[in-house]
Amino acid sequence: MELNTFSIVARCGRTGHLGIAVSSAVPSVGSICIYIDPGIGAVSTQSWVNPYLAIEALTYIREKFDAWLALDKAIADDPDSRLRQIGIVGITGPGAAFTGSDCTNWKGHLVGADYAIQGNMLTGPQTLEAMQRIWLANSSMELTERLMQVLEAGDQAGGDLRGKQSAALKVMGREIYAEVDLRVDEHNEPVAELRRILEVAKKQLLPFVQGMPKRHGTSTALPNSVMQMLLQPPASRNVG
Repeated sequence: MELNTFSIVARCGRTGHLGIAVSSAVPSVGSICIYIDPGIGAVSTQSWVNPYLAIEALTYIREKFDAWLALDKAIADDPDSRLRQIGIVGITGPGAAFTGSDCTNWKGHLVGADYAIQGNMLTGPQTLEAMQRIWLANSSMELTERLMQVLEAGDQAGGDLRGKQSAALKVMGREIYAEVDLRVDEHNEPVAELRRILEVAKKQLLPFVQGMPKRHGTSTALPNSVMQMLLQPPASRNVG
C-alpha cells in the first residue's frame, strides 16, 4: 500500500523522549508507519511502506550507528528504495530522512538537530515548512503537545493532496510501553479528532499511565480526583 503521508519524527532535548506524529489520506496510518524503540530511536516508514526498513534502521542504531548511517545501510538493502520514504531520529545526534525518486509528488523532507519531517503526495512544500516552523518555535514545550501542534500546522498548510482520513501520535520514554499512543483510524478531519482525543487523554488517561509501574524513574501517584473520575461511566465524567 502506498501511504501518501506527512509526519514528524523527533526527540525531546530535555527528556530524551522519542515521538512521532503522522497523518494520511488512507486508513490506520499509525498502525504501519510508526516504529519506536525506547532509548534507541524512532522511525516513520512511508510511501510504498517497507516495515523492515524501520526495523533494520533501529537495529543499526542499537549497534551504535548514527541515524544517517543506519538509514544508508537500511536503504542499501532495499531494491525498491526509489519508492520509499523514511524519517529517523536516534537517542542522540541529528535526524535523517530519505525520499525516493519515485515517491509521488509533491515529495520531500526537512531534517535538523533533533527531528526529521517528511511527506509525499502533498499539496506542496508549505506543508513541511509550516511543520518545521512550529517545531523550531517551541523547544521548551512538552513533546506530546509539541508534536500535536506540528501535525496541526501541516494539516492547516495543506497536508495530503487527496484529502484526509487518519492520524496518529505516539511518544515513548525509557519504558517498554508508550506514554502516549493515540490513533484516529478513519475520520473526515483526523487531525482535529486526534486533538480532541488528546485533550480527553490528558485528563483521563495520561495521569493513569504516569502511575503505572516503571523500571526507569519513579511512578507518580494517581490523583484521587482522577481515580474517582475513572470510576464513573465515561458519559458522567465532567472533563470538559
